[in-house]
Amino acid sequence: MQDVDIKAQIRTVPDFPKPGVLFRDITTLLKRADGFHAVVEKLGAAYCGQPIDKVAAIESRGFIVGAALAYKLNVGFVPIRKHGKLPAENFGHDYELEYGADRLEVHCDAIQPGERVLLVDDLIATGGTAEAALRLIGIAGGSVAGCAFIVDLPDLGGRERLARLGYPVHALCQFAGD
Repeated sequence: MQDVDIKAQIRTVPDFPKPGVLFRDITTLLKRADGFHAVVEKLGAAYCGQPIDKVAAIESRGFIVGAALAYKLNVGFVPIRKHGKLPAENFGHDYELEYGADRLEVHCDAIQPGERVLLVDDLIATGGTAEAALRLIGIAGGSVAGCAFIVDLPDLGGRERLARLGYPVHALCQFAGD
């Protein structure tokens, strides 16, 4: 496989979803077969051979990469959804955002006690959403095998936040200054 510059294929959209925000849009990366393939291959290589039972991914862009990575690693996939989206018995965790509050939920039977779970999302910014997802994995009795992202926005402190909690973080690229 030819080396793909993942960062160069990510579009920056200014002032979305609100003024002053630079939105890192991975759809320009994923629409290209070589870009999508490179993401799955590089994340797969980072975790290949590690004891992982499930990949859990955060709604919605995390699902795209998480499901493909679960397939690559030959493990199960767990969707972590926003409030009210799961049809069966579930539990959730409320968390604070810069502009309010939100809730993530997971099915009660999604993760069994002792399973090693890799958390996946498209991007780590402040780390609040990832931390809420990690709390759900812990409540279910799972242990965290790692946290994988396509993009890290290091100036917003999410990677450090997760590291302070003891979670290893891997990201394929960084955008400083966000």
